[in-house]
Amino acid sequence: MRLHGVIVYADAQSLVVRDRGGEVVSLARPDGLRVMEVLPIKLSQVKADSYVGAGATPQPDGSQRAVEVLVFPESMRGTGEGFHPWDTVPDGTMTNATVATLESASASAHGGQKMTLKYPGGEKVLVVPHGTPIVTFKPAVDPAVLVVPGAQVVVSAQVKDGAPTATSVLVGRNGFKPPM
Repeated sequence: MRLHGVIVYADAQSLVVRDRGGEVVSLARPDGLRVMEVLPIKLSQVKADSYVGAGATPQPDGSQRAVEVLVFPESMRGTGEGFHPWDTVPDGTMTNATVATLESASASAHGGQKMTLKYPGGEKVLVVPHGTPIVTFKPAVDPAVLVVPGAQVVVSAQVKDGAPTATSVLVGRNGFKPPM
């Protein structure tokens, strides 16, 4: 289960999140919960051989139009590799792959950057329009500073011992909303 929302309450044992639909969900917060800070970066920081996760929508020409791009830390290369449905936008897709080529897409109607993303068994052309959120993340140095009421989060969770339990938290600092 993935929850996109805002932290309502947090302490050492629990996490309460109001999801995008307004539902309030209470989760157990285990010791050692992985907390990652989501940071905005510039499109120019995406390089050939970067490993990315690109949320997108299919275009009539067969390309994908990015709605967000996540540059994974090198230690997470291979995470979720491939092309999959994505539920954050209607008809959404997710491509987790290595950037094989980059070229300016300024001559196209979208502007921005054009990338060829390669994964085992396939590749996708991704057009990244100007203004598309580009982010990366890093382990939170002090989770207590980030996991606070009002913080925008994406929480992965599963049922453990009969209770919904957070397994990881992606969180933005100072009101930044993780786009994924």
